[in-house]
Amino acid sequence: MSFSPPHLPDLSTLSAGRGLRVVGDVHGDLTAFEHAVATDRFIVQLGDLVDHGPDSAGTLRLMLDLIDDGRGLFILGNHDRKLGRALEGRRLRRDPPLEETLRQLSGPVQAGLRERAYEAIADAPAWIVQGNMIFVHGGFHTDMLFEAPPPALGAMTPLLSRALFGETTGRMQPDGYPERRLRWIDHIPADHIVYCGHDRRSTDGRPWIRDGRNGGRAIFTDLGAGKGGHLAWIDLDV
Repeated sequence: MSFSPPHLPDLSTLSAGRGLRVVGDVHGDLTAFEHAVATDRFIVQLGDLVDHGPDSAGTLRLMLDLIDDGRGLFILGNHDRKLGRALEGRRLRRDPPLEETLRQLSGPVQAGLRERAYEAIADAPAWIVQGNMIFVHGGFHTDMLFEAPPPALGAMTPLLSRALFGETTGRMQPDGYPERRLRWIDHIPADHIVYCGHDRRSTDGRPWIRDGRNGGRAIFTDLGAGKGGHLAWIDLDV
């Protein structure tokens, strides 16, 4: 099956032959992120840079420096979008991790960081298709192979919801988070790989890998950085 992906950043051009390093959810774990980006490879961070960990401001600053230097980009995560909407003045429900991130972004020491972060979040793609690889934060939908991502801070569309939150059932789990299912893995085309984060499903400290019925594969990279776990990264040649 052949696809005509929408116009998105060309990672093979951006990496200039250096290869990619795909980095999972960071959640403010600056020290781990510093280790992850200590490479000549081009960084593709899969979203959720902020909240929960000790230094969301420092994490944002490091990611922005990578962007400015042409050394990396990040995929829009649900926590990044929530921060972007807060920075544009929208009233959101109480969220202590977000409030702590906003506190870290306040004050003269962080002059200009709020504005730079807002612009970067607004520009962040919700997914990137590169050959047979799809990079997305929450979950895949086959329409991503044909459609360009919507504006990061615009209206919440069904496709954007899938990209940020995965496939939800509409029910809440006992831990207060939405219940999610993984039927979308069965719709990944043969020989295609989806690199995503959002769900911490690994129990052995390594990315969680599942193959779908159509011959595609999903690799979950959230190992709980910023929440008492670890930061995962995967090196790819493109």
